[in-house]
This record gives sequence, C-alpha cells and structure tokens, in this order.
Amino acid sequence: MSELGSGVAAPGQPTATVTATVTATATAAPEILGEVSASPPRRAAARELRWSFLGRVPYREAVALQEQLRQALRGGSPARRDAPTPSASSGAGGAGFAMEDAPAAPPAEHLLLLEHPHVYTLGRNASAADVLASAAWLRQRGIEVEESDRGGQVTYHGPGQLVGYPILDLSPDRRDVRRYVRDLEEVLIRTLAGFGIAGEVRPGAALIGVWAGGEKIAAIGVHLSRWITTHGFALNVAPDLSLYAGIVPCGLRQEGVTSMARLLGTAPPLATVASRLAGHFADVFARRLVAEPPPGR
Repeated sequence: MSELGSGVAAPGQPTATVTATVTATATAAPEILGEVSASPPRRAAARELRWSFLGRVPYREAVALQEQLRQALRGGSPARRDAPTPSASSGAGGAGFAMEDAPAAPPAEHLLLLEHPHVYTLGRNASAADVLASAAWLRQRGIEVEESDRGGQVTYHGPGQLVGYPILDLSPDRRDVRRYVRDLEEVLIRTLAGFGIAGEVRPGAALIGVWAGGEKIAAIGVHLSRWITTHGFALNVAPDLSLYAGIVPCGLRQEGVTSMARLLGTAPPLATVASRLAGHFADVFARRLVAEPPPGR
C-alpha cells in the first residue's frame, strides 16, 4: 500500500452533478417597519457511519463484502438522493389530495475493521519482482498471494494486523484524494497517540503511510470509483514481522517495519485498538458513529 499516483487508484468522474437553488421571497405586512433578518443556515447533520470489528476474514471474502457495500452506496449517491420524490393522486376523477412517498433512508457508509489470514496483496503498481519468496517458502508458511485493484505495490496482511476498509461517499464536500489520504494518516496517528506511540508522516509521494520509531507501522492503499472509497489501511498491532521478509513492502527496499507490540513491549488487544480507531475516524471524517455490522454478518 503506498503512494499517490501509485498508492491511490484514481476515482472516476461522477455520472451526474445536481445543483439545487432555492429562492425564498418574504412580503412584509404594511404595518411592520424595519429589516427582517434571515435565519442562519442550518448545519447539515453528520452522516451515519456504521462500524464493526469482524475478527478474522479471508481476503477474498473481504473484497466481496466491500464491493457489495460499494454498490449499495453508489445506488444511493447524493445525485440520486436529491431527485424529486414521486407523488400519487387519489380521489374521484383524479381530484383529491397528492401524497408524496416517504423518502428512502440514505444508504449506509461503513468502516470495516478486521484482520486477515496470511496474505500478500499486489496493488496496481506491483510487479513479480516485489515478491521475493519462492513458492515453497510461501506454502511452508501458509501465505496466499492475491491481486488487488487498490493503488500501490505489494504488502503483507496477517493475524495481529488491524486492517480498515472504509466504504465512504466523498461527495459532495470531500472530493479530494490527497485530503482523503491525509485524513487516514491522521486517524492512524491519533490512534497510536492514544497508546503512547508518536506516529509521523514523511514527505514524498512514495512515503505515504505512518512511521513510528524510525520504521513504518501503518500502510495505506486505496481505491476510489466515482468518489466512493474501498480498500484502506493496515496498522501493525502485533503481526509476525518476519513475514515481511518475503516481499519488498510498498516498494521500499531500505525501510524497516515495526509494530505497536514491538514499541510497547506488549500487544494491546486488537478489538480495543479497533474501537479506539473507530472513534478517531468518526472525529476526523465528521461522521456519527453507530456500532452495527454490515448486512449478512
């Protein structure tokens, strides 16, 4: 998981942009003198974000779940949600009253937090040379190799690593890929700070992610399609770091990797890290957090 241009799969253009203009006209009564002040604009309510810690999930199953949730969210994009509500008439000869259908609830955004069995995933910019291990070495350790449509090169996922897959609609107010990546980094830095670890980012497109103690502790690799996000980030809580030896992590040959367990001397429970991270995610992305698993889980 890695850099902009290679660590981020670029979003497509939205299919439609809807702009609504509302004009209000007030007529003052003749006996009232003076100006009438308009009420201040009402702030939009925070979007609901449903989060869940799913435990250990095979990689392909997680990809399929993301796609299911992405399609559901895309079907209720802001452009579609803002369409006029159809009405029905009743009464003799078409006269009577008009009754609008109740608006459908907007589709949910999700934050999936989980861990994977041992797997190397190859992003869009990965090459065969990024996997250093032989087929026999991989079989001996039970490591699968999977291609991914996220940006970036090759990375490792496995038990003890917290993986986050946000399925968000960045329209209309957060349509900025670099901002999205920076916000993910901020979530990770705040999460680490809560455990007494100072995380930092490094300048340069090839160095997306978070470092701690001079080594990389979290990777980011995302995919955006019509401003709906999939894939996300991986935070090393207590994985087997020796398994990074089978790859060139994120294409960075000279960079080491570390974990919260190595820096703290003990491994915090993965579910605890997930819960705290979800809170920071809601704060950074201005979402209203609801603990609820995705449909069918």
